[in-house]
Amino acid sequence: MTNYTDIPLTGYRRDNGRVGIRNHVLIISVDDISNAAVEGVASLIRGTYALSHPYGRLQFGEDLDLTFNTLIGSGKNPNVAAAIVIGIEPNWTNHIVEKIAETGKPVAGFSIERTGDLLTIAKAARKAKEFVHYATELPRVPVDWSDIWVSTKCGESDTTSGLASNPTVGRVFDRLEKEGNTLIFGETTEVTGAEDIIMKQCISPEVANQFKAAFDNYQDLVQSQGVNLMGSQPTEGNIRGGLTTIEEKAFGNIEKMGKCKVVGYLDQAEEPQKPGLHFMDSSSAAAEMVTLCCAAGAALHLFTTGQGNIVGNPVLPVVKLSGNPLTVETMSEHIDVDVTGLLRFEYNLDGAADRTMEMMARTINGRLTSAEALRHEEFVLTKLYRSA
Repeated sequence: MTNYTDIPLTGYRRDNGRVGIRNHVLIISVDDISNAAVEGVASLIRGTYALSHPYGRLQFGEDLDLTFNTLIGSGKNPNVAAAIVIGIEPNWTNHIVEKIAETGKPVAGFSIERTGDLLTIAKAARKAKEFVHYATELPRVPVDWSDIWVSTKCGESDTTSGLASNPTVGRVFDRLEKEGNTLIFGETTEVTGAEDIIMKQCISPEVANQFKAAFDNYQDLVQSQGVNLMGSQPTEGNIRGGLTTIEEKAFGNIEKMGKCKVVGYLDQAEEPQKPGLHFMDSSSAAAEMVTLCCAAGAALHLFTTGQGNIVGNPVLPVVKLSGNPLTVETMSEHIDVDVTGLLRFEYNLDGAADRTMEMMARTINGRLTSAEALRHEEFVLTKLYRSA
């Protein structure tokens, strides 16, 4: 195994100072009925990716704001070199274009009303081709660990998650915190029973109170439907893996924090404003959470799994870790970092963190993750309530 400290890191430094590890040209759909045009452009121009989704029409209030923020944040993500935005109406399209343009990256918008799909696709494809030429001439430059924003989530957790893969991420986060990295974790309902531990690790009463208010709000939402978390938390996969209560799951989950102080609270898809570990209020659904981390600006994601979650993202590379020997054997094509040796006492937690950071370094430098190679490109918006 190569020592991760011996691997020089390279990335794409954007005009706003952020560093990306991928160089995507996105074709972003503003709304569900613009997906066909977005996919039409992406099918014509090599090196582009269609970011389509099922929402955007007749949303309102905080629900509409969250959709906008997720689309804007995905376009602003440092793994994106340039973006095309296509929507049915010009105002919403231009709003997203203007916000992405704040990063200094090339971005252009096209509206379908009074133009139609075919002419819109033709005009957008010409601009997308320009952007691909621009992006493919951008050089990789030397970067530092502190330049890379990292997020984390767990999925299909089991007993090995809390014993191996989650504490491995915690040790990695401890190291990255010392390097000055910006870090994101969340999963609001999945910390139920361990919320007091998170509050103790908050850097100030203000941050602790912000987190607790979001946690309580999520609990109130669940209870307002006349249900409790049983049946969805823990999941059937969690129970099969030996986690019988949400509290057991939560105490494994928060191992990913390591000993880091929580320096900030983030709303869904909100971008951190300073280095350190941030808690983001978020769904525990895998694709939703990873999409929100992407929109918040993470350039690399560490995803721990026990029973074998397979989620990916089109913009944010997802590095999978597992400490479950059966999962590593039967789902090997999905696992980037095997930390089962930690349970066999072949190495300690620092050894597992070394292995993980070596894979992170290789991913930063361009190695495709298993999810990327397998075309797992789940882009899932979080919806707060029904549309009008």
